[in-house]
This record gives sequence, C-alpha cells and structure tokens, in this order.
Amino acid sequence: MYSAKVFKSVKFKLPVISIGNITVGGTGKTPHTEYLIRLLKNDYNLAFLSRGYKRKSDGFILADDNASARIIGDEPFQVKRKFSDISVAVGKDRVKGIKMLIEKVPGTEIIVLDDAFQHRKVSPGLNILLIDYNKPINSDYLLPYGYLREPASQKKRADIIIVTKIPENITDKDKELFINAIGLNSNQFVYFTSIIYGQPLPVFDQIEKESFINFVDANLSILLISGIANPKPMITKLSQRYKSVITITYPDHYSYCQNDITDIIRQYNLIPGTNKVIITTEKDAVRLLPFNSLENIPEAWYYIPIEVRFNSDETVLFNNQIFNYVNKN
Repeated sequence: MYSAKVFKSVKFKLPVISIGNITVGGTGKTPHTEYLIRLLKNDYNLAFLSRGYKRKSDGFILADDNASARIIGDEPFQVKRKFSDISVAVGKDRVKGIKMLIEKVPGTEIIVLDDAFQHRKVSPGLNILLIDYNKPINSDYLLPYGYLREPASQKKRADIIIVTKIPENITDKDKELFINAIGLNSNQFVYFTSIIYGQPLPVFDQIEKESFINFVDANLSILLISGIANPKPMITKLSQRYKSVITITYPDHYSYCQNDITDIIRQYNLIPGTNKVIITTEKDAVRLLPFNSLENIPEAWYYIPIEVRFNSDETVLFNNQIFNYVNKN
C-alpha cells in the first residue's frame, strides 16, 4: 500500500537515519547503531528512537534514570547506559515518537531510528540496510520457510547497504561476487564490516573492579550464556580461544527469571576447579542486572562488548557520507 502510494509516508525536516534489516535477527544492528551514535553525538543533539521490542510497557516513553530493560527493552537500555548524554525513547508508532521527541527534547537535531526498515509510516532521509554476509538475501526465502521479513527486492529502498560479519580473510573478489549476487542500484552505496570483540567486563557492579581472572589462559573454563538471535559467532570465537566452552542458549530477547539464574549457577558449580567464569553477551548483560545478589555469585559473571569495524579504507568514505547527509539537511 505504501509502495502504491495508497498510504502516505511522513517526512520530517530534520535528518532521520533509519537502520534495519530484511533478515530476521542477528545482522548486527545494535553495534552498527552504536557506531552511528559515536560518530554523531559529539557534534549534534542526537536522539535514538526504538519500538522497544519485548518491553513490559506501552506507549511512548522517554528514558530517564529509572529506565530498565523491562521498561524500555534491552537494546534501548543498553544504548542508554552506554550513551547517557543522548536522548533515548521507545514507541511503537515512529511518527508519533518522532513528534514527541521533538516536543519533549527541544533542540533535537538528528534522530536515529532503530529497526525501522519495515516501518513505512516514516520516510527517513537516509535508509541503511544491513545484510549478514553469511545469510545473503538473494538465496533466502520469506518467512516461515526462510528468514526474510519481506521480499529481497525491497532492498531497492536502501540508500546504503552494509554487509556485516564478513570473514577476516575476505578478498576484493569475494566482495565483488557478493555485490553482484545481491544486485545493487546505481544510486546505492555498499560497505563491508566485521565484528570486533572487546575485553570481558563485569556484568555487575563490584567493589573491587580489578579482575583476577586470567582471560589469556586457554585452560579457563567458560560457561557461555546467550539469549540472542545468533550466538554462533561468539561460540566459535570462544571455542577457538578456550579448551572448554559449555553453552546454555535461550530465545532471542529472553526475559530471565531467578529459576534460570539458579540453574545457571548449578551448571557453573558443576564445572570442576576454580579456573572458570560465566560469559554472556552485552545484550544479555542488561537483562541480568536485576540478579545482583550474593547467592548468584556476581563476581563470576562477565560480558563481552562488541563493536564494528569497516573493511579497509571504507571508514572514511562511510563517515563522510553520513556527515554530508546530515550537514545538507
């Protein structure tokens, strides 16, 4: 209906950048969103708007100091914790959400829309589409047979396509073959990024911040807890580094309860010796914060932060394209 102009999309006068995907889950949307925030937040008054998937609340909410993953969703809460100097809001209706943000946060100059490629009510000024290198949309199918939210042909609506999670040894020929396979319009730009894993950090606030865990030790036993769409890359990464990696997986955006934590601690205690640790993802970490109690062994829990890195010299090209769009609008 939107493509046929039966329904009208709303355009806004300020720069609106949408970042989303066609494939269900696991394309690296959150770290790419955080990259955009880092890029722009020091020069502009930036706001981040999400629907707040799986949150236990309704309507428009502008995050404050009382925000939690339960109230605004795990991804918006993660963004709010990491970037306390920007405005973070959630609302299912993005048109209403943008209007509310402009009203409640005077001086807002840029709005980044999370997971909004299918939200056609808003016509963003810049539409960024993420495609997982390991799940090319040209060889996939619509739900429920495949993983596509909409036909792959709808990639034509993207101004920028970012191919994510590329292998370390990718060649220019590999990139060319991938681009030719998915097909691009002459006015579209494509970039390639990889996931960079940071040093493990404590999930819970601790009196003693210095860690006595030697994460360089290959004999360290890992109990990996994940409730994300695609934990395989992290499982692979940890398995390459450590001899013993035990995994417990939950559904994407899983809402943990005390029984889950009790089961995890039971599994942790079954691992022999003391050279062991519980590792989880950054997205899971914000959902685990309410379980900071002594019986849950808070000193054992760590998460691995992730960021994205653009391939070769594409960083400057991408950054310039973003700044050029913002400055012109």
